[in-house]
Amino acid sequence: MARTGRRPGQTETREAILAAARDLFGRNGYEGATIRAIAAEAGVNPALVHHFFGSKDQVFATALHLPADPGVVVAAILDGPRAEVGERLVRLFLTLWETPASRDAFFGVLRSVSTTEQAADMLRGFIQGALLDKIADALDIPPLRVTGIAAHLVGLAMVRYVVQVEPLARAAHEDVVGLIAPAVQQYVDQA
Repeated sequence: MARTGRRPGQTETREAILAAARDLFGRNGYEGATIRAIAAEAGVNPALVHHFFGSKDQVFATALHLPADPGVVVAAILDGPRAEVGERLVRLFLTLWETPASRDAFFGVLRSVSTTEQAADMLRGFIQGALLDKIADALDIPPLRVTGIAAHLVGLAMVRYVVQVEPLARAAHEDVVGLIAPAVQQYVDQA
């Protein structure tokens, strides 16, 4: 049985928590890994997990090197008029992809999920639980429409950033927002 309590150093403790989190997320998926289980696996008190990361979402985001806190992303999408959700979402998505550190992290995540089913399972559970379900609930949108939004954005990322199909790859940020945001907004507005 793992010993709980403080570890010798902050860096070692943080890394032990991340290693335990990666292992548990990999074995049990996002929903099946709890803060308490991560702490037990790392041999620390659950309060230390909260101290270093704040939430399970943040542990996951850090463990997979995701570029943004999902809570902040959801709040930014929902902060403002419903009629502008599509524009805010596309603008935020582009901004995240166009920030060098975020772009590198996104490419790392794409590589991981395209090569291992374990990483794909982890990311799928996270996207569903930390992002899509919360957006669907907050906007009162059926889950299928929210996954339609996700499909649009993943397609945009593939064409613009991964495959780099012209003219979309070099189009101005605002032109892309103007092109994609109305389609995303339709998913929000459909009755």
